[in-house]
Amino acid sequence: MKHIAIFASGSGSNAENIVRYFSNKITAKVTLILSNKREAYVLKRAEALNVKSVFFERDDLYRTGRVLDILKENHIDFIVLAGFLWLVPDDILEAYRGRIVNIHPALLPSYGGKGMYGDRVHRSVIRNRDSESGITIHHVNEYYDQGDIIFQARCRVDPEDTPESLAAKVHALEYEHYPRIIEELISGMADKENSESFEKA
Repeated sequence: MKHIAIFASGSGSNAENIVRYFSNKITAKVTLILSNKREAYVLKRAEALNVKSVFFERDDLYRTGRVLDILKENHIDFIVLAGFLWLVPDDILEAYRGRIVNIHPALLPSYGGKGMYGDRVHRSVIRNRDSESGITIHHVNEYYDQGDIIFQARCRVDPEDTPESLAAKVHALEYEHYPRIIEELISGMADKENSESFEKA
């Protein structure tokens, strides 16, 4: 059983969806939710879902190493970003290389980078009269939205779409695909570990 930690800065609807998806799985379980915003609704969701949660400040992430210590103390194997708006620091990237994923509400490399999240993305897509949008699930590195792309799913942008209606289409794709892709990645990780153990034996 692999232990998943979710980092989130806001409401946490994706986090809740992932927690519920893994609640009856034998491969993995969400055992920790972390937020950099004390009033973030995701912390209330965590309490309602009986998942341990931790609020942390900027120094905890970037200066003292407290966040990495918390991850290790809770035996976290895999990290999921779900609406988390800060860059992941080098110590965590190194400790969890290849085991941190993020989801972006557009088809990267378009509409990525610092400050591009949520309705800001959807407004830009509509303003540019794009015919489609979607989601991108990608590995996390030291730059905003520049890690290797794992998976994309698309939706139409209709002429009458608003940022709110486009957001609803994108959220539906997030809820459908993000937990499944996470599970596939964790299963692949476990298969690789088992293969390496067999070779050593």
